[in-house]
Amino acid sequence: MKLAPDWNRTAADYARHRAGFPGWFYDRMAERGLFRPGSQILDIGTGTGFLGRGFAQRGAHVTGLDVATGMMDAARDLDRAAGLTTEYVTAPAEATGLPPSSFDLVTAGTCWHWFDAPKVMAEAMRLLKPGGHLVIANLVWLPLPGNVVARTEALIEAHNPNWHLGGWQGHSANQQLDLINGGFSHRESASVDYDIPYSPEAWRGRIRGSAGIAASLGTTEVEKFDAELGALLARDFPGDPIPVPHRLVTLWGKKP
Repeated sequence: MKLAPDWNRTAADYARHRAGFPGWFYDRMAERGLFRPGSQILDIGTGTGFLGRGFAQRGAHVTGLDVATGMMDAARDLDRAAGLTTEYVTAPAEATGLPPSSFDLVTAGTCWHWFDAPKVMAEAMRLLKPGGHLVIANLVWLPLPGNVVARTEALIEAHNPNWHLGGWQGHSANQQLDLINGGFSHRESASVDYDIPYSPEAWRGRIRGSAGIAASLGTTEVEKFDAELGALLARDFPGDPIPVPHRLVTLWGKKP
């Protein structure tokens, strides 16, 4: 797995403030025959479980897998609050240690860019039952000229010059190639743009919990950044809620 930030340091903000996948996403996945009640699903890079939880709420049996135990502790708390039970496994997505041909669906929610793609593709192929699917879903904010996202990204870059994830708009060409090289057939993709409303407090928490801030910077640096972001929002984006444009790009393929 590629070197990633320390997500355990962001679990509280991540669990509280990061928007999950919308209900219509799961409806569309079900309509395309990718899962149904009773499906066995493995959610890799699960974090706080914000993708897998939606499948569990719709009757699937979900296993969440991650290397960040603090994030999965937060996921368990969110599951209990929702009246759900999910099994969590601590392991890298490239080498899960789980039995072969065990899952109807393997999912990855806005985490594929952290993986060693060829290794994860091979592992997903090993884990899926014949006819099972791999779904790569990217829910990303959209930095459009002068909007709150672009201004926030510029502030992140000023505080953390090592952060290089700005400007990403969910482009999926490399992930489509990963599916091809991984041997997956019946490949499809879909993209939807929509706004997610964030209160100023929630947007600050969402950004604190991101890779470039609390997962990578020290406490004093995080506090300084957060204060500057709060001032920027109050001055230039005073609405409540703030409509934050997002793009949900989803790709999937089938194990022959």
